[in-house]
Amino acid sequence: MSAKYAFSQTLKEVRFLFCQTGEGSGPTRSFLTRAYPTMKKNNPNTPIMLREAAGTQPRVYARYDFGNEKSESLAGLSDKEIEARVTTLVKGGI
Repeated sequence: MSAKYAFSQTLKEVRFLFCQTGEGSGPTRSFLTRAYPTMKKNNPNTPIMLREAAGTQPRVYARYDFGNEKSESLAGLSDKEIEARVTTLVKGGI
């Protein structure tokens, strides 16, 4: 699992947006509870921000060099599907 969260060198920031109580954000909260410690341990200098707001659909943003940004919706995905989307974003680049 640790190699899965080794971020690319061009990644500058990862942001997760989700609802703190909504059912649609449940898998995202579960994923973050499980994976956040490993992501942070393997990437101590990369900011990983968690933003909670009532009624927000779960989404992840990855910001790369030169202000380039990609985002993926996490709505309706399972924990493993979220893991796959996040892994693709943090390993990729622009």
